[in-house]
Amino acid sequence: MTRIVTPAIAEASGATAEVYAQIKRAAGVVPNTFATIGAHSPNALKAVLAADGAVTSLSKQDQEIIKLLVSEIAGCDYCVAAHYMLGKIVGLTPESMRKIRRFETIGDVKHDALVRFVRLLQQTSGTIPQPEFDAVKTVGYTDEQIVEISLVIAVTTFTNVFNRINDTSIDFPAAI
Repeated sequence: MTRIVTPAIAEASGATAEVYAQIKRAAGVVPNTFATIGAHSPNALKAVLAADGAVTSLSKQDQEIIKLLVSEIAGCDYCVAAHYMLGKIVGLTPESMRKIRRFETIGDVKHDALVRFVRLLQQTSGTIPQPEFDAVKTVGYTDEQIVEISLVIAVTTFTNVFNRINDTSIDFPAAI
């Protein structure tokens, strides 16, 4: 049971109703986390959606790998379930996502470097070592993509923190 009361989506008005309509057009439904965020801060939800929309240089698979890994490290069961499902939609296999969640290589040099880079950023502090930066660049990630990797991590961290506070009811199939 969620901790923050969320009015029925059909009862939304004003800015909240507008952002819900945008989500419904894109996804068909308003996920529970977006419903709660939007009900109490439509501007925060708009910011999340705008930040997601600003990511144009990373593939959808790259984005879902980052989101799944960040959510796994944070221990956000809601976001793990959501990004496991979305990962399947963008072509990630269940086996590769299980390996990502266990911090194992998946056999794709570029994605393995991305997982290592994101894991390092999430599990350490301070400036990352130059060889780690060089490793992600060597497999082909550009400076623009590194900026956007940072943005995806930041937005995912927000939803992870929010869902951990709210104990948001999971409305996605469980990740396996």
